[in-house]
Amino acid sequence: MIYMDSTDTKIKEIIKESYPNIKEFNPAQNAVIDSGFLEDQTNYIIAIPTASGKTVLGIMPALKAVLNGGKAVYAVPLISIQNEKVKEFKKFEKFGIKVGKHPSSADLAVMVFESFDAITRFSWNTLRDIDLLVVDEFHMIGEYSRGPTMECAITRSRILNPSMRIIALSATLQNMNELSSWLDAHVVQHDYRPVPLYKDVLNTEEMETKNKNDVIVKILNKSIEESSQALVFVSTRRFTESLAKYTSGKIKRKISREQKTVFRAVSQKILDVPRKRGSLPTEVCLKLAECVENGVAFHHAGLFDKQKEIIEDEFRAGNLLMITATPSLMYGVNLPSKNVVIRDYTRWTSQGPQPIPVFDYEQMSGRAGRPGYDTEGYSYLIAKSVDEAYNLKDHYVYGEIETTNSKLIENRDAVYRQIITQVASTLAKKPADLLEFFGKTFYGFQMEHNEYSGSLGIDSMEYEINNSLEFLVQNGIIQPTPDGLKTTAFGMLIAKSNYAVETAVRLREFLSRSTEIDTSQLIYEICKTPDMPRISFKGRKSKEPVRDKLNKAGVFVVDIGNNEGTAATLMEWMDERNEYEIENAFNVYAASTRRSAYEASLLIKFFKNICNIMNFYSGLDSLDMLSARLYYGVKPDIVPMVVSIKRLGRKRARSLVKTFGEDLRYVTRDQLVKIDGIGPKTAEAILEKYSEK
Repeated sequence: MIYMDSTDTKIKEIIKESYPNIKEFNPAQNAVIDSGFLEDQTNYIIAIPTASGKTVLGIMPALKAVLNGGKAVYAVPLISIQNEKVKEFKKFEKFGIKVGKHPSSADLAVMVFESFDAITRFSWNTLRDIDLLVVDEFHMIGEYSRGPTMECAITRSRILNPSMRIIALSATLQNMNELSSWLDAHVVQHDYRPVPLYKDVLNTEEMETKNKNDVIVKILNKSIEESSQALVFVSTRRFTESLAKYTSGKIKRKISREQKTVFRAVSQKILDVPRKRGSLPTEVCLKLAECVENGVAFHHAGLFDKQKEIIEDEFRAGNLLMITATPSLMYGVNLPSKNVVIRDYTRWTSQGPQPIPVFDYEQMSGRAGRPGYDTEGYSYLIAKSVDEAYNLKDHYVYGEIETTNSKLIENRDAVYRQIITQVASTLAKKPADLLEFFGKTFYGFQMEHNEYSGSLGIDSMEYEINNSLEFLVQNGIIQPTPDGLKTTAFGMLIAKSNYAVETAVRLREFLSRSTEIDTSQLIYEICKTPDMPRISFKGRKSKEPVRDKLNKAGVFVVDIGNNEGTAATLMEWMDERNEYEIENAFNVYAASTRRSAYEASLLIKFFKNICNIMNFYSGLDSLDMLSARLYYGVKPDIVPMVVSIKRLGRKRARSLVKTFGEDLRYVTRDQLVKIDGIGPKTAEAILEKYSEK
């Protein structure tokens, strides 16, 4: 173990104590350490397989930077990964290293890409204090939604803090030379995997089954025999549910009494989640709990967050046999399994069903094999026929991953936001400055060095930037002045938010059409913005209840889709309906109601800021009320109570009003604690709020 003999003693001590399962570094880790990346101060891209210990390789130089008096940021794509890493890195605090989510209050900050991007836009002093940036999942630079954010944040960082070192942790990419040239980085690649991965394509003909699901049942039966686990990827939420129900029904007779006891306990935890939130279990909750009783869970965005957390924790603890999941889980929390099955290799897009990229196949397959548990991992892609299996094996198992290309110019909102940012932060005063910035991005680098586009690519980029700039000027976001380009007050509001430009423009247009604010229409307008998390319909049942709800609220619509379902759900939520009631009323995945309501409450505040900028002051108090009602899910009469008494919640607040009325000045402590859910602390808070002074 070369590193332990030659590197700083303190780092050795921290790694040894924080990662006791690492007895010695594996060949991939040793290859990276031997490259001199700890001593060197240049940028690095480290590309080794999934589950080969990339995190420790990222954290070692971060610890070194902090121990030398500096600051480090560990950037990740998702909040779920951020929370996981903060928990993991908290172990370093016993060594005097402050771990948190922002570099202004931590030595080692774990940040999502968007939060780090915000620092590069307006917190330049904080940015210049950062000595090292570790970018996890660097291969996501080619992803449509988050890739441009990461790409431009890195570009701006290198302009404003050129001494900041960057270490990118990545899967192996097809065009690594191109990425490393753009980043001025050394590349260390290694193919060692602690748990060997075997990839295969199975088909229903050779497996002698009627359909793909029966192939999965056979894999699951084998998993049960060898006490391992399986993770299955399918394309939609409904498929995760139907597959979990099908497989759990097929294996229930093979489950031991001891396993049944464990599964029942997990099932009970699943059902307790809505109950603790004041709702009966929804139909989806009951379906999930029923599947879990046989050791199979489904995992998708339509579940309560706490339920997803339970499924992940119990699977890691070995208390579930299988999870059926949508592809989003391939980028989520660390959830390896001995067997990974990819049932659906197509995904629905705006162009209809499309085959998944080879890169995504590799990411999903990479989940197979748990270090410390399995000696090998297996990835199975499933085909319907021998011929199809042959073609799939050729394309996915033996095929090369796609070239990683910047999606910056394809993502129109990303271009708008970067132009606004550059102008708002005074980094760009004329179109030429914008062209120079975009030329330094990965997109600009690809255009300049592409032998097929060359100057044509640069001209195309200039055309797109000028078009976008024209749109921003026409919409009163940027204005030309004698001193150069400047953001308007409206533009500055957008720059300081994380909302899409389309959201801001849509809300301002809604305001310009209004003489007074109709809150129901405003909720519907917010549900049509790209920043609103949609609440999806579960199936093809009648959508007339949604139309009826909107009609009663004065919102008249022709087509009923997820936007309308979300608006109707939020209106019911504010009338103190719980998730069970909402799901039954509208046939939607109501477990996501709280998240959507929370985001809607923030969008109302953003709309109020737009009103102030546009000098529209009529009825602004109603916006504060609306935001609070969305946030807490309450009718107007108990808003003051839930806002002023911390953690009271809507269910207990309503119980208080039903029992004592709205005037609580004469209620005693003994009377309060008799109300279900109100303990001594809450009673004290109520007395403090209402007792006569």
